[in-house]
Amino acid sequence: MGLDAPTLKLVGHGQFKRVNPKSDLFKVIKFHHVDWWCSDATSTQRRFGWGLGMQLVAKSDLSTGNTTFASYVLKSNDLVFSFTAPYSPNIEKSKESKCPVPWYKSDQALQFIASHGLGVRAVGVLVEDAADAHEKATANGAVSRLEPVTLKDEESETEQVVSEVLLYGDVVLRFVSGSYQGPYLAGYTAVASEPLSYGLQRLDHAVGNVHDLEKAVNYIAKITGFHEFAEFTAEDVGTVDSGLNSMVLASNNEVVLLPINEPTFGTRRKSQIQTFLEQNEGPGLQHLALKTDNIFATMRELRQRSSQGGFDFMPRASDAYYENLPAKVGDALTAEEYRQVKELGLLVDKDDQGVLLQIFTQPLSDRPTVFLEIIQRIGCMYERPGGGSAVPPVLEQAGGCGGFGKGNFSELFKSIEDYERTLDIN
Repeated sequence: MGLDAPTLKLVGHGQFKRVNPKSDLFKVIKFHHVDWWCSDATSTQRRFGWGLGMQLVAKSDLSTGNTTFASYVLKSNDLVFSFTAPYSPNIEKSKESKCPVPWYKSDQALQFIASHGLGVRAVGVLVEDAADAHEKATANGAVSRLEPVTLKDEESETEQVVSEVLLYGDVVLRFVSGSYQGPYLAGYTAVASEPLSYGLQRLDHAVGNVHDLEKAVNYIAKITGFHEFAEFTAEDVGTVDSGLNSMVLASNNEVVLLPINEPTFGTRRKSQIQTFLEQNEGPGLQHLALKTDNIFATMRELRQRSSQGGFDFMPRASDAYYENLPAKVGDALTAEEYRQVKELGLLVDKDDQGVLLQIFTQPLSDRPTVFLEIIQRIGCMYERPGGGSAVPPVLEQAGGCGGFGKGNFSELFKSIEDYERTLDIN
């Protein structure tokens, strides 16, 4: 995909035909991490660690000689979150700060927090070559936010290359590559801790909200080569009160999925996407979908901690929704699984390939902006070839199996509308 790439147009779910042209401009492997910016990294990482079942694996703060910011890294299997907060830039430094990332600027972080509150600053993606990714992205119109920087890990004598381009709003797409195999970025100090996981496996998709959907999608597709994976219009997913338009971009391997939403207008209530754009003071990352292989076990853990410093979830769907589920989903779930779906307040949908189980948290902080989605995908298994006798074939699940909950959007919107009625924002 180059400068003359075809323009992507919103046509609606019914008219959209999925095709994977393998058009990535550079090799993309998977999500690497998500970097959250906040005003208090210590308290924030403790809440996420307790509420989601993620263990502290690395840090950079005053105890490691970093007088610029405090940053803590949490991990659950292949899911990695970092929480970074600036120290006061006005405090006189007695010595040079041992800051592991030379591009960090406290004044920029303070402005980000003032504008957005708790939010995602960087979506990290593991690529084959971060310098090459940056070069090709900027050659195709990407706005550079960080020229390639080489970080060195003295203990392992390995290196890591990091670069960034603008994604949308104040969010950057961060490319990561190199020989360093640590839990996050080279230069952070590893932390020994007891293994902890409630079953969250990895980041499935990262969703952004923007003012102009087609403009944002075409920018991202042009700078990455990502192809369109799915799309939905207000007619597909809205209620009589509000709606949205959405398009999903995917890497060649369809492991990195980037849905983008825009608000629609002319309904009785303001679209929740418009509410986000107002409360976030512009485009930004709306939610992260965290994948588990056993949503029943994971949600029992998360529900148990909801009232103990964890996260609150959107209200359960109506009884009629659960009564109609077997007719919609069929025998993909057992009677016992249907019972647990209702008990835990999950939503269920399916496409022509698989089944999706999902549930959404309420907003994570003071503003009705960023939230989390917990999902499980069922079906779409295929055998990835191995590397001869030494590396046997591996059974894997195709990316995006079961879709993105199109059949649940109306029920979800009603839940969000009910929640927003409790807030003085419309």
